[in-house]
Amino acid sequence: MRPRFARPTPAHVTLRVGEDVWNLRRKSVLREIRACFAAALGRFGLRLIEFSILGNHLHLIVEADDTAALSRGMQGLTIRIAKALNRLMSRRGTLFADHYHARLLTTPAELVNAIAYVLENAARRYGASGPDAFSSAAPNARLALAVPVSWLLTVGWRRAKRIPDWMLQRQRTAAT
Repeated sequence: MRPRFARPTPAHVTLRVGEDVWNLRRKSVLREIRACFAAALGRFGLRLIEFSILGNHLHLIVEADDTAALSRGMQGLTIRIAKALNRLMSRRGTLFADHYHARLLTTPAELVNAIAYVLENAARRYGASGPDAFSSAAPNARLALAVPVSWLLTVGWRRAKRIPDWMLQRQRTAAT
């Protein structure tokens, strides 16, 4: 059973695709997923804050207004992505291997660590350097992201003891 919450709260969500699905790190797949993110922007009380697309799964940092918003928003987003990718891959049936896995982020340290994990994942797996084109770190990816409303995502994250330099620089760049 997932933890319940009643106010805007960030969560780290993982979505794994089935074994018969293409590698998600293709430009055509990236275009479709980004279009789905943009179309779902802010729907059902769910806001996409950061993302990373890996070969067989996606990592998302989302913010949901409450438990029901997380559930409805993720259901809507996964259906949208599944329809788009099934159409692209000329396939039918279940795209995602299982339901999504979500972990609520309740402290500044948890949030900063989760964002760093999501955005640095490609570098660890694929040896990429610089902003990964398959993540929200890419320069043109910000268009598909929502503006957070919770204290933790707006200012609370700055209370974490260890904040990566790139994260501070990115925040300064976004503020200007």
